[in-house]
Amino acid sequence: MRMTVKEFFSIKTNKFFWVNIAAMGMVVIVLLFITLKAIDVYTRHGEGVVVPDVKGMSVEEATMMFRNHGLTCVVSDSTYVKNKPAGIILELTPAAGQKVKEGRMIYLTLNALKVPLRQVPDVADNSSFREAEARILAAGFKLGVPQIVSGEQDWVYGLKYNGRQLSAGDKVPAGATLVLMVGDGTGEHVEGDSLDTDSVVGTEPVSAEAPTEESWF
Repeated sequence: MRMTVKEFFSIKTNKFFWVNIAAMGMVVIVLLFITLKAIDVYTRHGEGVVVPDVKGMSVEEATMMFRNHGLTCVVSDSTYVKNKPAGIILELTPAAGQKVKEGRMIYLTLNALKVPLRQVPDVADNSSFREAEARILAAGFKLGVPQIVSGEQDWVYGLKYNGRQLSAGDKVPAGATLVLMVGDGTGEHVEGDSLDTDSVVGTEPVSAEAPTEESWF
């Protein structure tokens, strides 16, 4: 018996076929729901952990706190801040207070355990007093009262740290106080000659204090 198109799509005539179609549709919907739910749980959609503030803590203390929050950490960088204890955490990325996924790695920046050394500018016998002053201050060093030596007026003949004359390429602690050896205008410079005076070159004093070094050097 030949079935017409109308009879084929008739639920009454072809009830078994449409029951199967409906069942298959329900299965697809259920599977789609289960898949979306599984993805949501796997990615912890809408959930997160607030990064705790561990600045000022040691790495051990911070590691324990991060572990309690379901996070991990690693030291990625270090810098030096003179007035803060060595080894403490200065910065963290992502920053404290941000919301991240559980298990996220937090990157830490520590305060260096030792004062970093920095190369001094090459100013000896190639700079005027003002030029040398600008270069040394720009490099992050301090300046003590200059040492006056025989030579051309305001010409720099050397650079000292803790009483020791430095050479090009020498390194000293960052932020150290350096002393310029500056000509007094009497003429030709004689190596080793010094007036050993606290006179200040130029119209403005470089420092009101003698070139004593801080205890952290």
